[in-house]
Amino acid sequence: MSAPLRAVIADDQALVRTGFRMILNADGIDVVAEAADGAEAVAAVRRTRPDVVLMDIRMPQMDGIEATRQIMRGGAEETRVLILTTYDLDQYVYAALTAGASGFLLKDVTPEHLVASVRLVRSGDALLAPTITRRLVERFARRDDARAALHRDLSELTPRELEVLRLLATGLSNAELADRLTLSATTVKTHVARILSKLGLRDRVQAVVLAYETGLISPSRPPT
Repeated sequence: MSAPLRAVIADDQALVRTGFRMILNADGIDVVAEAADGAEAVAAVRRTRPDVVLMDIRMPQMDGIEATRQIMRGGAEETRVLILTTYDLDQYVYAALTAGASGFLLKDVTPEHLVASVRLVRSGDALLAPTITRRLVERFARRDDARAALHRDLSELTPRELEVLRLLATGLSNAELADRLTLSATTVKTHVARILSKLGLRDRVQAVVLAYETGLISPSRPPT
């Protein structure tokens, strides 16, 4: 049997941490640590090396954005950060995504969706809440010439991979990509994996952010 998924919960509200821990534990997810601020979250991740961190944005001492940035820079390659927010278009969520978070959840999430989302973001196989995440990127992303220069290796992508990236950035799942491009799900998954590898990206969320920041796609110029 595979080892249970391991999680850290970072939120300055004890009741939120307790509630989430009970929900995750009931579904066989092991909560290995809790944190009341960003600094505690960074220390907990370095100590326990969890699979997923549920990270609140607004916390004392160190906020969730800086904590996410430090976790991503600290060598926790296998750890995924899932942002907790109160509003679905919180400008801080976009900053957290660019810092390396793999997705986000609203705090009023149902128990079933919380569990499913933690497992989903751990797999890295699909973009969490694609429609809402796309709205976030469209609202806050700006073309960044410096990042565009760093990622001129977009030229290393094949025409098909560029097409997949453009459609992926609109929030399509692998199944939807396969249907749109008349490809098998396995082929689409292979294309996505190659895109992430060639561009040095952790997951699909970073691919969406990059597509907007480099100007590959923009709210005013959706892919055909």
